Amino acid sequence: QVQLVESGGGLVQPGGSLRLSCVGTGSIFRFNPVDWFRQAPGKQRELVAVIQVGGSTNYADSVKGRFAISKDNARNTVYLQMNSLKPEDTAVYYCHLRDGYWDKDYWGQGTQVTVSS
Repeated sequence: QVQLVESGGGLVQPGGSLRLSCVGTGSIFRFNPVDWFRQAPGKQRELVAVIQVGGSTNYADSVKGRFAISKDNARNTVYLQMNSLKPEDTAVYYCHLRDGYWDKDYWGQGTQVTVSS
């Protein structure tokens, strides 16, 4: 069974930084793209960042220039570095992997990020 486990969330002041981690089973991040999503109360889940197998990345306009997604295949870990945090970044953040070959989606349990003064 593929498992994704997020960590690193917490309470920070506006302008602060956090680094989220997502640890996956085996070598899944070496062979599949990985996404970070977030969902705020009363809002739909939105895509934040994507990292492809080869390492190329894409970001939502709202976080471009402030967030950075990366991965360490040897550690089976994907990261989301979040800088210059704003109150509107407050949400539960989820790690997601799409396995197109087996037609399956895998989600972590989520980690809460709260940006408040």
